[in-house]
Amino acid sequence: MEIKLKRYGKYKDSGVEWLGEIPEHWEVSKFKRIFFEKKKVTNIGLNCGSISFGRVIYKDDEKIPESTKRSYQEVLRGDFLINPLNLNYDLISLRIALSEIAVVVSSGYIVLNHNIEISKKYYKWLLHIFDIAYMKTLGSGVRQTLSFNHISDSLLTYPPLKEQTAIAKFLDDKTEMIDQAIRVKQEQIVLLKERRQVLIHQAVTRGLDSKVKLKDSGVEWIGEIPEHWLLVPIRRIVDVRDGTHDTPLYIEEEIESVPLVTSKDFDNNIINFATTKKISKSDHIKISKRSGVNTADVLMSMIGGNIGKSVVVGDFYDFSIKNVALFKTNKDLSLGQYVRYYFESGLLDKQIELKSKGGAQGFLSLSDTRNLWFFKIENDERDKIVKHLNNETFKIDTAISLKEKEIEKLKEYKASLINSVVTGKVRI
Repeated sequence: MEIKLKRYGKYKDSGVEWLGEIPEHWEVSKFKRIFFEKKKVTNIGLNCGSISFGRVIYKDDEKIPESTKRSYQEVLRGDFLINPLNLNYDLISLRIALSEIAVVVSSGYIVLNHNIEISKKYYKWLLHIFDIAYMKTLGSGVRQTLSFNHISDSLLTYPPLKEQTAIAKFLDDKTEMIDQAIRVKQEQIVLLKERRQVLIHQAVTRGLDSKVKLKDSGVEWIGEIPEHWLLVPIRRIVDVRDGTHDTPLYIEEEIESVPLVTSKDFDNNIINFATTKKISKSDHIKISKRSGVNTADVLMSMIGGNIGKSVVVGDFYDFSIKNVALFKTNKDLSLGQYVRYYFESGLLDKQIELKSKGGAQGFLSLSDTRNLWFFKIENDERDKIVKHLNNETFKIDTAISLKEKEIEKLKEYKASLINSVVTGKVRI
């Protein structure tokens, strides 16, 4: 997707680094000439709200004490809202929004309306760039919080009103086209992932022979399996251990330290050692006595929101594990890959649901992990299943990766288009 645009005839220096050159006939005005900060007005009758990535959204009123809500200020539809709090804590979220709803928000927020006639939708786009390119460099104090005074003398473009309106409509239309293209690709990724899941489930639970005779597995949620397969606890196939559940002392030294891997360090099917915390060699030795890791072993999270997430250990790199189950494969890569495909087949999810302990976080005990149902099949058949799944999932994963790259390019193009059009680098 590419939209061909031309430049204006003549340009001038705006005097503002983040704006650069602007069309010669555009004005530059101080923020406080265009906008004023509204006085704080309470309104207990409105729902609570906040900013979320450049949009004003409703919050759950039930989670806000009435005494707190009474201190909140009103923001009406058509007001601009700025979250100026703790800029150094979050430099990613979009902090300025043109509100499409009427709510009350924290008294720390800045609510704006306009002094002069403007296209609000144009300034929605311009303040989006102002937020990203400039506002986050302002503020004061340890928590880097803004007041209206910090931004009141900032310079903004003020094109002729007719152009403001045209630019806003153009960007509304074109960004919706781009967003729709992104949504289509995201839906395609969902379908590819579903196809991948079905492919793995079919191969892991039925094998590759579509004409194989089946028998009742004896477990209702597993159903029928090939007649020559056995359903056994996974401990009958691999040695199952776990890492430490304690918190060793973390250290900073690189030379005299060893990585401590948790499921947070799992990145698709690899371990991201750049994110791991470090422990001493002596603590590593203690942990390794119960859970020494080697090539082709499988690691699986036993706790929390990542429960069930797994990786196959690649080239060996000495490390310890925490809150992670360890499936020892005796360096049999095919077995390790089969175990992980089993975990991805959907059968693990059901068992986690049945066995998981401990409220919202969830916890799969070592005993329960050792007794996960698993298939005992001949090595030759297992190897063929793994080879088939490696080939087919590679194709699907490649297609997913391409779609993800296309989405990133569309997002980059959208950001470039907004910046170029709203600051006058190109003419619509």
